[in-house]
Amino acid sequence: MLSLGLLIIRLVIGLSFAAHGVQKLFGWLGGYGLKGTGGWFESIGMKPGVTMAFLAGFAELAGGLLFAAGLFTPIAGVVLALTMLVAIVKVHAANGYWSTQNGYEYNLALVAITIGVALTGAGKYALDAILF
Repeated sequence: MLSLGLLIIRLVIGLSFAAHGVQKLFGWLGGYGLKGTGGWFESIGMKPGVTMAFLAGFAELAGGLLFAAGLFTPIAGVVLALTMLVAIVKVHAANGYWSTQNGYEYNLALVAITIGVALTGAGKYALDAILF
């Protein structure tokens, strides 16, 4: 049952991150693509904006897919957690804790989930378990 629970967590969280990545990189799923996301990144002081948008999008897409697949799960978890820590510092921390005020509540939950799974392991329904 533990492995099934980890699989559900990995799939939902990992694929959600991957979806955010394709929004940033390609403008799919209602996203703004590199140019639009890069412009917003510039507006909050993250320069060069397009490069930072690419790095964030790539981290979310690659990290999310690896996390969902349970492949190199500790690395994927750390990459995703670091991405959320940047979001907390650059966007959400000034707004306090609660997500209803655009605070860092949700981002912190994602950090806890990704680090928790990275430390626990991906479970037996994961490529890590098959390959390693």
